[in-house]
Amino acid sequence: MSVEIALHGVSKRYGRNTVLSDVSFTCRPGTITAFCGPNGAGKTTALRVLAGLTRPDAGAALINGRRLLDIEEPARAIGVVLDASAFHPGRTVRETLRLGAMTMGVDSHRAVECVELVGLGGVQMRRVGQLSLGMRQRLGIAHALLGDPGALVLDEPSNGLDPGGILWLDHVLTTFADRGGTVLVSTHQLAAVERTADRLVAVSRGRVVADTALSDVRTERTTVGSDDTRLGSVLRAAGWRVQQTGSRFVVEASPVAVGRLTCDQGIALCELRADEHRLDEFLATVSAPEYQGKVD
Repeated sequence: MSVEIALHGVSKRYGRNTVLSDVSFTCRPGTITAFCGPNGAGKTTALRVLAGLTRPDAGAALINGRRLLDIEEPARAIGVVLDASAFHPGRTVRETLRLGAMTMGVDSHRAVECVELVGLGGVQMRRVGQLSLGMRQRLGIAHALLGDPGALVLDEPSNGLDPGGILWLDHVLTTFADRGGTVLVSTHQLAAVERTADRLVAVSRGRVVADTALSDVRTERTTVGSDDTRLGSVLRAAGWRVQQTGSRFVVEASPVAVGRLTCDQGIALCELRADEHRLDEFLATVSAPEYQGKVD
């Protein structure tokens, strides 16, 4: 099933506190959308609205144009992990997934498949309360996949995973998307975002501050320096965005293009190096810090 998930003009207040304000974005089949922003920016509330757990004050969360609560078999449309510690600590891994399959109306054999898919076959008789956080994350993903959904919505799924587990998660999400699935993942793991995501949606103080393709964020930049006073004017005349600090310039262009231009103009360089625009810099630029301590 191809699934498109979207928020349209969603707003949510708790008392005087506005958590979400006119939040809108769309996630399409075959893509991974990274949902980023500072702590307290409203990411989890937005995902809870999408999962039908929180009712918005305005706007709507839609799955293929319908509210999740109006879909007859929601587990076949969307798999959700908002809290990997929400499972009953006294049940075993196998019991948890079999009960989930029964609740969803899914054949119990699917529970066996999902245990193996997430690598928990060796601990399936262990109680959830005895699992590490990383194992509980894997259990949450297994539970989300029980209904063989067309979309996955995950809140910080890499928490507690070791480096090997993070690479495993990358593989799960990219494979899911490559098969036509839709992925929306809230995360602070920016390296994983750069490895896997197609799009970035960033929120800050309850508002969407960026909704863009990852390729547009990865702006190629070049740091260049010279004692020749003509360098700045030559770079700007080429139509590039230029930032200057003393005799050093950061140019939004490739080193090859900058090198060719300065060579043609007879400008000798003392520095020329690639300086790719980093994702953390981009997010820091578009986002306001939610909580900021005093620095002496």
